[in-house]
Amino acid sequence: MNLTIERVQTGVRMEKRLLKVLKAFADYKDMTLGDLLEGIVLHAFDGKTPFSRDSLKRIADLKKFYGLDLDSSASHQLKEGKRK
Repeated sequence: MNLTIERVQTGVRMEKRLLKVLKAFADYKDMTLGDLLEGIVLHAFDGKTPFSRDSLKRIADLKKFYGLDLDSSASHQLKEGKRK
């Protein structure tokens, strides 16, 4: 399937370690961060998981490497601290 779309630049702020994991996973899958995020959101909108068992294992390894100790229970609970 070949769908023509229009992409726009966005200035989204995100938790630093979460972004590191996403970037590393996108690199592992040889895709852009934007493509990865689009895929995650489209799957979520359909109520589907975007990741295979192998991908979830890789993500767990990346979370450990980058010290990301957050999970879905932290959603909508994060408060930004003062910048150093």
